Amino acid sequence: MFLFVGLGNPGPRYVLTRHNVGFLFVDEMIRGGVRKTFKKKTYEAYLLDGEPKIYLAKPLTFMNLSGIAVKSMITDLNFTGEDTVVIVYDDIWIPLGKIRIRENGSDGGHNGLKSIITELGTKNFPRIRIGVGPLPENRDMIDYVLGQFSDEDYRTVSKAINLAVQSAREIVAGDFKKVMSKYNGMEI
Repeated sequence: MFLFVGLGNPGPRYVLTRHNVGFLFVDEMIRGGVRKTFKKKTYEAYLLDGEPKIYLAKPLTFMNLSGIAVKSMITDLNFTGEDTVVIVYDDIWIPLGKIRIRENGSDGGHNGLKSIITELGTKNFPRIRIGVGPLPENRDMIDYVLGQFSDEDYRTVSKAINLAVQSAREIVAGDFKKVMSKYNGMEI
């Protein structure tokens, strides 16, 4: 089984902010057909049609508490070491329009990822990072990531989200290292 968790903040105020590209990723993935939708206090999840089982989820805990929702999902879905959890999120250290795929790593200063690492007790889970950077000079990071995209930036990040969706489908179908090699550094 696969669980792709797109990080973001719930509520209309955050819909098209940089910090919500993980939610936008989930929205794009579910266009392919959803067999089942379910909602818990800490998350909203979708089971896609087809095999293997692919779950998509949006934590409803707000970004800084994402780990609580992820841990709850893993428990509720009876995930084991054989199953794969992939976290999809915004990264200001990656240029807008690029994605990076990693098998594991640190939180890189991302509070949502920091919460997941704390709750799961490990850094060993794959992630798809969607670039929203760079952080402009003299700009507060929180204001920046919670800011809305310009029309032009939204068009660019939409292309990156589509790449992330393609890479996710290839992760499910095949070799993770080949997917990393193919998509890391790809120009849109």
